[in-house]
Amino acid sequence: MQNSHRQIMRDYWSIILIILLSPLLLYAVWFILPTHDDWAATTTPDFTPFFTKEHFFFYGYHWRPFDTWIGYLVGRNPQLLFPAINHLLVVLGHFLSVVALFKVLIVLGFNKKTINVSTLFFFIIPATMATVTAIDSQNQVYALTTDLIAFLFYVKNSKNKYIFWPILIFLATLFKENGLMWALICPVLAYGFDLIDKKTLKKDLLVGLGIMIAYALMIAIQPKDITIHPEYEPGVLKIIKNIVKFLFTSLITVDYIYLLHQPSRKLLLAIVSFLFALPFLYLVFIRQWHLFSHKKMWCTAICLLIAVAPHLLTTFSMMHTYAGLAFITIMIAYSINTYKEQQKTLILSFVLFLIVSVAIDIHLIDSSVKSGRIGKQMAREAIQKTGKPMKSVYLIIIEDDYPKLSSFCVIPNEAFGWGIAAKYETNYQWPEVIQDTTIERSADALRKATNLGLETLNKQQYDCIWIVDHEHIDVIKR
Repeated sequence: MQNSHRQIMRDYWSIILIILLSPLLLYAVWFILPTHDDWAATTTPDFTPFFTKEHFFFYGYHWRPFDTWIGYLVGRNPQLLFPAINHLLVVLGHFLSVVALFKVLIVLGFNKKTINVSTLFFFIIPATMATVTAIDSQNQVYALTTDLIAFLFYVKNSKNKYIFWPILIFLATLFKENGLMWALICPVLAYGFDLIDKKTLKKDLLVGLGIMIAYALMIAIQPKDITIHPEYEPGVLKIIKNIVKFLFTSLITVDYIYLLHQPSRKLLLAIVSFLFALPFLYLVFIRQWHLFSHKKMWCTAICLLIAVAPHLLTTFSMMHTYAGLAFITIMIAYSINTYKEQQKTLILSFVLFLIVSVAIDIHLIDSSVKSGRIGKQMAREAIQKTGKPMKSVYLIIIEDDYPKLSSFCVIPNEAFGWGIAAKYETNYQWPEVIQDTTIERSADALRKATNLGLETLNKQQYDCIWIVDHEHIDVIKR
């Protein structure tokens, strides 16, 4: 019995460690409050009846019914459930992704040491933090989890794979649209690792295209009014910029805040974080560069490009890195699995990588917590100065040139969420209506905002004016 326990520890030590670390991760992100897009997502409290078309069919820019179901759930008791349920689902989803990837690495034929090291890499790498710390990223983690499970059915259940594979791909796509890309990824990755032959590859790529066409037809027949947001329109320069951001966030481990966020910039600490992570990344990528001529490696690279293509062609942020990290993990696994020399050096470099990754993760989470607290403080200030419930509010935002970085370091007015943070503080009792506008920052911007507010009040269109100047809130009442 004792030997079997030791065998389990040796074979699954990364999963055991991750089970122990996951509650700590959940506790760390538990205090992160909504900011910016979190306030506008369909995972925010929703008070409409459950059986409406928005909860089941194409809505807005997306068809993500699971997001709207979460919104309905937290809307039953926003003060208690939001964003607690969101954090719980994200961390649980990240854990499930890790377990599914662990199983995929087994199926791909890597040895136990490689599987454990690679799995821990995926769980802890700072590139996941923009997803793990976000409140509206359940769609991202569960799309990947479902796609990884779809791959396992694809390669392990040959008799029924043409039933379960399309169903799971469609399910992943209902979490997030990039889940559809695994209709092509599954056969390419399986072929790369010799799990299917070339003839099956060609046939299943056609099946994959059929899955994509079927999904497109389902979208086409639904009643909807689609307006493409300018942010999602592709362009050559935009695509190039997205590729650069993708390569930086995916392949370089560094403390992004110390490097990129001007008010928080500490280049020495950024350099130290990069140097701690560099040996491991150098050994598995640069030193093993010749591996990219191998079929397993370049097929995985193709899968990586397919996975992130929807984001590269439209909009890319640090959160979208998550879609490609499974393939970077597989590349690292392949590199480690073929490593013959300097095993102790590789292990030492990985330990250094883990140390700096944890330090960066803590910094990113702490910064996210502070950004959310700013929005909460502004909301409470607005409510206190308003004094009594108001039915309608006109929100004037003085444009803020304060630097931001992803969801970690957010501009104060974005943390305030166009006034929605104040609605949350009143448990969505008031104001019923918030109309916002933004004016340019200038030496007399506050005077202009005040004049605009007084003019609006004189027209009796709104009951109250809120003026947002960085973290400060001015209130004008009748």
